Amino acid sequence: MSLKNAYLKSVMEGLKARNGHEKEFLQAVEEVLESLEPVVEADPRYEQQNIVGRIVEPERAILFRVPWVDDNGVVQVNRGYRVQFNSAIGPYKGGLRLHPTVNLSVIKFLGFEQIFKNALTTLPMGGGKGGSDFDPKGKSDGEIMRFCQSFMNELYRHIGPDTDVPAGDIGVGAREIGYLFGQYKKLRNEWTGVLTGKGLSYGGSLARTEATGFGLCYFADAQLHDNGQSFEGKRVVISGSGNVAIYANQKCTQLGGKVIAMSDSNGYIVDENGIDYKVIQEIKEVKRARIKTYLDYVPTAKYVEGCSGIWTVACDIALPCATQNELDEEGAKALIANGCIGVFEGANMPCTPEAITAIKGAGLMFSPAKASNAGGVATSGLEMSQNSGRISWTFEEVDAKLKNIMEGIYKACADAAEKYGMKGDIQAGANIAGFLKVADAMLWQGIC
Repeated sequence: MSLKNAYLKSVMEGLKARNGHEKEFLQAVEEVLESLEPVVEADPRYEQQNIVGRIVEPERAILFRVPWVDDNGVVQVNRGYRVQFNSAIGPYKGGLRLHPTVNLSVIKFLGFEQIFKNALTTLPMGGGKGGSDFDPKGKSDGEIMRFCQSFMNELYRHIGPDTDVPAGDIGVGAREIGYLFGQYKKLRNEWTGVLTGKGLSYGGSLARTEATGFGLCYFADAQLHDNGQSFEGKRVVISGSGNVAIYANQKCTQLGGKVIAMSDSNGYIVDENGIDYKVIQEIKEVKRARIKTYLDYVPTAKYVEGCSGIWTVACDIALPCATQNELDEEGAKALIANGCIGVFEGANMPCTPEAITAIKGAGLMFSPAKASNAGGVATSGLEMSQNSGRISWTFEEVDAKLKNIMEGIYKACADAAEKYGMKGDIQAGANIAGFLKVADAMLWQGIC
């Protein structure tokens, strides 16, 4: 699809001229702008005050070096990033990603998506993202601690509970958050809820670990029911085997589905009897082993080298929960040919534009990550609330709030799509609903 609105087209062309090498960022922006044409045409204020031109430029982008010493006494250097994209509706909020593929384009695409994702939760959180090209795989606890402390030695200058509240992402779990929080507390000589995803013993929220996976399934279940379907009796394929994938497995199983395939970066497993999330949890969170180890627990399962082939496994529902652009057009066509009825994004931007076109063109249900992946940041927002009030909610209380938020997000997306003449297009609805909340705040606050 190409942009037809002259204003939006000029914004996109200007962005490409300035950021031509940032392919992930440009992909994320173009996907949103394509949905906004009827919105911009209906209200001239967005063009008059150049709301779109302002929203695609981060308010602040920070790049810094991160020196640390490995176990052999050798000084290593990585790059650290924090992009504070938009604070119109609240302090910047978004995770930190540690992965060799991290660069400014990746962080900007994630931060841009985060603006609308956070807006959809209805909680007062702006959009931001950060991370480093540091690879935690194969590193000792000591090396990871020294890296995290060095990373925070710079990051602490730019964050705070009312300024910017980071969380975890790929490569950043409870261990890393603990090291980061400890260093922040030492440097600032204060205890504040400046990071979410903390351990339960020092301000973390129950259900935060499960939140993104659970939230994905709550959203998908709402969309399925709206289309006369449910998880009951459905065969489900989930890519990935991190937090999102593990707890998506748990929740969709509880909702009556059967997860038959999961993956990691090396390959994928198929278990027609249903993959036990507790086994994956043991392999990934305790042993930190490869998913092939599942066969040691369930010898009847099958393992296939190479992760992209997972989309050839016949299923009713696909939940891509690994990383960006993992599901391409070829994978989408395989899902369609095998009778899949819906693809619900659990990772950030896991489907390529070509894959999305094929999925929607074939009439499958589809949900974009900025909507169906929002459970994690929603619960991070609930953790911020608990920290601010010095209170703690039960698992059941947080889970109930999460379910209500995700069902509310689905309704907001569906309603926005219908209002602007695109009934059933949840991707467009998510972009529009998120944009309207942020744009309205920006109009009220003037040119800043």
